[in-house]
Amino acid sequence: MSDASDLVSTDGDAVVVAVHVQPRAGRTAVVGRHGDALKVRVAAPPVDDRATEAAIVLLAEVLDLPVSALSVVTGARSRVKRVRAQGIDHEDAVERVELALETAASPPGPRQRRAR
Repeated sequence: MSDASDLVSTDGDAVVVAVHVQPRAGRTAVVGRHGDALKVRVAAPPVDDRATEAAIVLLAEVLDLPVSALSVVTGARSRVKRVRAQGIDHEDAVERVELALETAASPPGPRQRRAR
């Protein structure tokens, strides 16, 4: 497993995840690390907070939390954000981020044809 403990910090009874958002991507997904942040690509443009909202939805899926449990602490209008997540402890958050990083690093499986 890759070590993601530097991407997640504790903030009282919540955790804060450092995220680097790349808007207007072909698809929305976790793609790896960007320095000391989790790099995510989102299909949404950086207009009217749509890229930030898409990043929050993706991070909620990664952490297996409802979107309402997440909030942007810093960087609402920046690519680099700190997102606070309620309802998860540090160890679980690190585990889920590591799983997302592993999934991002693994090559895609063979494409399957659809039956016609």
